[in-house]
Amino acid sequence: MPASTSSEDRRPRPTPAESRPDDFLRALYHFHSAALLQFAARRLEGDWHRAEDFLQEVAIRAWRHAEEIDPTTDSARPWLFTVLRNLVIDGHRARQARPPEVGDPELVHLPVSDEVDHVLTSLVLVEALRDLRPAQREILLHVHYLGRSVNQTAEVLGVPPGTVKSRTHYAARALREALHRRGLHVDGLDREAC
Repeated sequence: MPASTSSEDRRPRPTPAESRPDDFLRALYHFHSAALLQFAARRLEGDWHRAEDFLQEVAIRAWRHAEEIDPTTDSARPWLFTVLRNLVIDGHRARQARPPEVGDPELVHLPVSDEVDHVLTSLVLVEALRDLRPAQREILLHVHYLGRSVNQTAEVLGVPPGTVKSRTHYAARALREALHRRGLHVDGLDREAC
């Protein structure tokens, strides 16, 4: 940290009422969600759904302390990990204290659509797309988003169909790697596409 601070550094941070919660939460998820989610999933023996629930609770608690936490720095991590660890421990104790839940075991593994999950996945996808070269984004737009065939895309872009296939392959691989770096893994996708 520099020895001298500017007047802007000494200016008080906005309180939660003054700041936009979505900006605070977006920064928190951008800088810390992957590490927190992996930590929680390890503690929960791979239960990613519960890990995501705990991550959301940590985000809410962090926002309640927004005047004390800067989500864009690593200095927030000890507090975030401590809160997450305590939540996991409390959750484990609560499960031990009540009788086991009974239900249809097949229903446990059904995916449940969640608007928050969709929004977070969209944010990660948009960030990952920014890592791609413009030509890679363009080819994915035509082939996947607009649903054009290889021949249609080749005609629109004025390139041979083989070039479209090659660019699509490399763009999809680059996008998969960008998503992987952000902690988003899709089982089976890596094996199919490689």
